[in-house]
Amino acid sequence: MPLKLEGKKRIVAEVREVVMRAQAIVIAEYRGLTVSEMDELRVLARKVGVQMRVVRNTLARRAVEDTPYACIQASLVGPVALAFSLDEPGSVARLIRDFAKTHNKLVVKNVALSGQLLDGAAIDKVAKLPTYEEAISTLMGTLQAPITKFVRTLAEPHTKLVRTLAAIRDSKQTAQN
Repeated sequence: MPLKLEGKKRIVAEVREVVMRAQAIVIAEYRGLTVSEMDELRVLARKVGVQMRVVRNTLARRAVEDTPYACIQASLVGPVALAFSLDEPGSVARLIRDFAKTHNKLVVKNVALSGQLLDGAAIDKVAKLPTYEEAISTLMGTLQAPITKFVRTLAEPHTKLVRTLAAIRDSKQTAQN
């Protein structure tokens, strides 16, 4: 059943809203996947906070016009699914990469990250990006390292003095015995 103009406008508006909030977009060709496999992918996507959309390419092209992700317009050819990561860019790449390992019919065409279009092979690089928590913990470790070293440096003369006195005590005790 063909969509009416109002339905098309609504779809374009919904997709545009998601595109404007997206950290990363993966464009994947799903030709050959069964309905149950697509449902499985959608369930996994919901669990990790990724939104999946399958819309007509012409509507998707209109939705990304004049957005930071206008670069994906040329990739919208054939049966493609759009996967949007709203929280962190690596989550969508990890989801699609892992699902494609077990379902070889899902082929990654492109990855869009911060308005830049990358080829499908870049999905591994994007998937290796740290999560928010990992990035914060790395930053905190980096910030804490100089302070820890400074405290150790301040404590070292006292520690050295104590070790020297202990060595003198031990040598005097062995001399008396």
